[in-house]
Amino acid sequence: MGHLKDLDKQHIVNTYARFDVLIQKGKNATCWDEQGKKYIDFTSGIGVNSLGFCNDDWTQAVCEQVKTLQHISNLYYTTPDITLAEKLTQATGYDKVFFANSGAEANEGAIKVARKYSFDKYQTQRNVIITLVNSFHGRTVTTLAATGQEVFHQYFYPFTEGFRYAQANDIESVKQQIDENVCAIMYEYIQGEGGVLPLESDFIQQVAEICKQNDILLIADEVQTGIGRTGKLLAGEHFGIRADIVTLAKGLGGGLPIGAVLCNQKTSKVLGFGDHGTTFGGNPVACAGANVCINQISDPAFLQQVVQKANHIKETLSKVEEVTEISGIGLMMGLELKTKTAKEVAAECLKRGLLVLTAKTKVRLLPPLTINNQELEEGIQILISVLNQ
Repeated sequence: MGHLKDLDKQHIVNTYARFDVLIQKGKNATCWDEQGKKYIDFTSGIGVNSLGFCNDDWTQAVCEQVKTLQHISNLYYTTPDITLAEKLTQATGYDKVFFANSGAEANEGAIKVARKYSFDKYQTQRNVIITLVNSFHGRTVTTLAATGQEVFHQYFYPFTEGFRYAQANDIESVKQQIDENVCAIMYEYIQGEGGVLPLESDFIQQVAEICKQNDILLIADEVQTGIGRTGKLLAGEHFGIRADIVTLAKGLGGGLPIGAVLCNQKTSKVLGFGDHGTTFGGNPVACAGANVCINQISDPAFLQQVVQKANHIKETLSKVEEVTEISGIGLMMGLELKTKTAKEVAAECLKRGLLVLTAKTKVRLLPPLTINNQELEEGIQILISVLNQ
């Protein structure tokens, strides 16, 4: 381990504060380090491993695709991405999808769709996008500009222009930012990196109505909340909202890089030949894995199990004195603590065999959607032991 850590520091750009563990293998919600120590995973690779580590169906589909066709480019038709597009649009009710490689790329695509929609229709400087304070939309120069956190607006000037920030759950703040130059409003239903903070239903309804009345596009960033994470295929279903554009990534691929931009009938014809593109988008191997994810996660019975697991976690942890609040929806939750810091809890959990995340002051939990009862209970008990010490 020490030798590998030295090589890491020597050869990899030091942009990550890694936990002091080297994970070698995993199965479902359990993984092992190079010394054979076992860990229960409540992170899903930050919401990516929706079916856990090395799901049998997912692994088989990916391996078969690797042996058949790993890449050819979007100049040619391939089966996996066409199949995935059909599954996604049928399951979500959206008209068309554009495939990218990450959440940031998906959000970049959504921004381009929104700005071209207004350019084509109004041919004016109608290109401003309103996002929310405390939001997070990616780490490219443009998605950093879209992110409503000042801490990210450093070093990389000049940032892309055309973004304004409104306070979450404050409709008057949103109204104050609107003028004839606004083309879209973009938000996360749950601000994940911002502290696992769900938006209020009334606020979302009012934002949607403002967009409808003013022909402003509504963009839902579901990079972290989408694909079953909240107990619905899309988190917007909890609020009865169908945004004009929805962005997906993370759990869609089950462990391989993929992003997606879902467009409704209003937005699906905005981009034409040459307006957007990507070398790896719709990659056959990534799409083969994503097809398995959609097949399993879109099943109502599967989603109901996600809800049941989430309810069990909340009911159990709400009885712990150290936990003062549990935020989030489904298997995306944040624990506000009374006396301990999230960083301290995460470090101690690691020592005891549990992987958890942090989000500002909160311990963040994103377990695989397939976590079984034994893994779930074992992880909960480790977490409780740390919180009670």
